[in-house]
Amino acid sequence: MKFNLLSKAATMVKNYEGANAFVMTPEMELYTAVVTWSLNDSFYEKNDDRLNRVRALIHKCKPEFVGKLAIYARHKMYMRSVPLVLVTELANLHSGDNLVARVTEQVIARADEITELLACYELLNQRTSTKKLNRLSKQLQKGLACAFNRFDEYQFAKYNRDTSVKLRDALFLVHPKAKDTAQQELFNKIVNNGLQTPYTWETELSALGKLNYADEQVKALAFRNKWEELIDSGKLGYMALLRNLRNILEAGVSYQHLQKVCATIASGEQVARAKQFPFRYLAAYRELLNAGNATPAGIAQKLSALLTGNKGYTGELLDALEKAVQASAANIKGFDENTKVLLACDVSGSMQMPVSAKSKVLLYDVGLMLAMLLQSRCKNVEVGMFGNYWKTIAVPRNNILGNVQEFYKREGEVGYATNGYLVIKDILNRRVKMDKVMLFTDLQLWNTSATSGEHIQPLWLQYKRQVAPDAKLYLFDLKGYGPSPLQVLRDDVYLVAGWSDKVFDVLAALENGASALDTINNNPLTP
Repeated sequence: MKFNLLSKAATMVKNYEGANAFVMTPEMELYTAVVTWSLNDSFYEKNDDRLNRVRALIHKCKPEFVGKLAIYARHKMYMRSVPLVLVTELANLHSGDNLVARVTEQVIARADEITELLACYELLNQRTSTKKLNRLSKQLQKGLACAFNRFDEYQFAKYNRDTSVKLRDALFLVHPKAKDTAQQELFNKIVNNGLQTPYTWETELSALGKLNYADEQVKALAFRNKWEELIDSGKLGYMALLRNLRNILEAGVSYQHLQKVCATIASGEQVARAKQFPFRYLAAYRELLNAGNATPAGIAQKLSALLTGNKGYTGELLDALEKAVQASAANIKGFDENTKVLLACDVSGSMQMPVSAKSKVLLYDVGLMLAMLLQSRCKNVEVGMFGNYWKTIAVPRNNILGNVQEFYKREGEVGYATNGYLVIKDILNRRVKMDKVMLFTDLQLWNTSATSGEHIQPLWLQYKRQVAPDAKLYLFDLKGYGPSPLQVLRDDVYLVAGWSDKVFDVLAALENGASALDTINNNPLTP
């Protein structure tokens, strides 16, 4: 064993369900807590409790690791708010060099994150005086000043919102040095509130909505023309398209415009550039399946012919989404025809929580989505779900989103407990030799049987002794509560965390003898 993330006296604790679990190192626990955190309450843990736990863990980790984790969470896990929490805490705890400045500059990827970071700093430090952001961390200030130099007028104007901390406030606080005359003029525009209103789909549709119309039909036709104009302009970003597929469909745009939308959504190059969570495609897919059902009655009555005609194009949009998720899975490696894989999805009650306060996607949807992405790349694979019971379900390989829906409809068939041990018990009893066993779960595994007393850890050891000595077990932690049901990096047990398709990069690193934390530590901090 090359790495040992647990102490020699592997400390046993109880998880939230009262089952035995193993303590992680502070670095591993911080990693899992951060990349699965959406800044809202979860099934077992309040948001404030996780914040306090993260703060305590930061104290136990090296500052360089915390900084690299913030950058990893922003650029690999596609997270926006949580990295700002890490930067704020790092600024409060670390001084003496330019680490905070370097991390700050790298974490800021959008112009609005400058003001978001300042608001986060104000909130977490409980600033209540008139000058809430006085005595700002000097290194944080330096990093933000460098970030100011990266954005143009369009990027600043797009996010120049009437929030508690405005761009103008940030400019006065940070005092960035303009790199040339043109940038100084840009900074002057921010000071004088003179930024040119950007051309965005939001501003265009908002302006259209403020006009008066003879009737709803005229209004609907105006919106159809505007959507077609936006599609033709090429300025409708990938995320905007993904989130508005149903709106575009119900607006009744022409078939030619829908074809343009489909081509963009399905483009592998666009998928790679867009950096969307896999479950975003699932959310768009489900919205399309419900297209036409929530149209206000008055509009639907007047435009029934228009909507009915366009609803027939839903299939093309669904196909485009399927091609998009297949493109996101194309680079997953390590699964040839000789690799036998078992994928097991936790559909217990604690997994049936929304990933964020405003999302309709549940935590177990994320597990299903990641599992089906992997399943699409495996030649020899069994896939199933566990709750009170464990059940395998045969589904086609090249139907990722459709497979998720199939599992979603059938999750009640296995109940809502967390008997993950049944997955291992099944292959042990059947004497099936698996190369890789993967569980997608929040790790709160327990045994609801009052008599068996079986636990996944000894069952896994028995399976390796008696059936498959070279088998590997991968735990995909989707909520980051802390303790693990098995000892990580002992007996070929590995831990991966997060909701992004970049978790498969970690999987590739594990194949090459590294650990999940190596993927974070190997990212260099810019000088």
